[in-house]
Amino acid sequence: MIVERFPHAVERRDAVEIALSDGTRILATLWLPVDAETAPVPAVVEMVPYRRRDGTVFRDWPMQPYVAGHGFAYCRIDLRGSGDSDGILADEYTPREQSDAEEIIAWLAAQP
Repeated sequence: MIVERFPHAVERRDAVEIALSDGTRILATLWLPVDAETAPVPAVVEMVPYRRRDGTVFRDWPMQPYVAGHGFAYCRIDLRGSGDSDGILADEYTPREQSDAEEIIAWLAAQP
């Protein structure tokens, strides 16, 4: 889906899979300026246990296209064990969650 009411047209990519080093599959939704692959942009990463496709989605969805439409990638992650991501959600702010965040940020930085 492409939205064109901002300085940059926006593309939403849903159910983007990010494979972590331990084999866990993390699911994300990305909002990107449509030319982000040829003109890289910084990324905002949101990692929450509230499921990226329901819960707070109606409050959140106006925000993500707005951010992307102003020149940023926006990546909303289902934490390990929440939403559509694999694994077990053990607790908040665990060392595993922090390691996952590092891997996810590295994955994003490696994208075109």
